[in-house]
Amino acid sequence: MCPSLDATVIFGKMHELAAKVMKLGFPQYKGNGLLINARSETVLERRMFRESALHRRCVIPARRFYERDREKNKVTFQKKDQKVIFMAGLYNQFEGQDRFVILTTQANSSVSGVHDRMPLLLEEKELKDWVFDDKYLEAALKKIPHKMIKSQEYEQQSMFPFVG
Repeated sequence: MCPSLDATVIFGKMHELAAKVMKLGFPQYKGNGLLINARSETVLERRMFRESALHRRCVIPARRFYERDREKNKVTFQKKDQKVIFMAGLYNQFEGQDRFVILTTQANSSVSGVHDRMPLLLEEKELKDWVFDDKYLEAALKKIPHKMIKSQEYEQQSMFPFVG
């Protein structure tokens, strides 16, 4: 998924889960770029995200996600023995377009060596609660994501040992 591109998102429609194509990214207030992530720890405090967190929660299914390490190498993460992961998200409408952001949280031990943040991940059994249950919201925002499997095509090697 790239900012401003379309992706299939799961949201609530008439008390059932439904799928819809939405664009990734909320426009920034001053029109300079897109916000593609929202921090789970502050989402209820930020004016840009508060109403969506309270009333327009969604789920973004994906096979995997990736982060860039310090050397800008792409490192991929996926769940062991599961073809789909479910990322918590929020959506809203801007200029007639439905748009979404992905919630992030502090990285767990699987991801922390690569990046300090990661998507807030949901289990399949939590999807309806995330989308519909307002009482579940605060607990979900504090979730620690499950362990992930890390892979990457290559890792940049240094000819010189790091001297600190």
